[in-house]
Amino acid sequence: MLQQTSKQETEWEFAEIWVDTLISPPYILMLVKEQSGKFCIHNPAQNYKIIFASDNYEAAKMWLLEDEYERLNSRILQQDSDDED
Repeated sequence: MLQQTSKQETEWEFAEIWVDTLISPPYILMLVKEQSGKFCIHNPAQNYKIIFASDNYEAAKMWLLEDEYERLNSRILQQDSDDED
């Protein structure tokens, strides 16, 4: 079981946090690039449910910008599992 969980945790390349600052408190979504090449937008408030998916970054970014989300300044990168030893 642990091996399966570790594989799931490493199936992404990077994640970005996007916020809707017009709402108080701000609403947060995550844009994740999976190793498969898909870009998925997850909603942490709904148990990280995928609410939008695309084959390219620009389409996912435009989906967020249309709803006036703003990207926080940094990306979270997946580290090699070898670094965790």
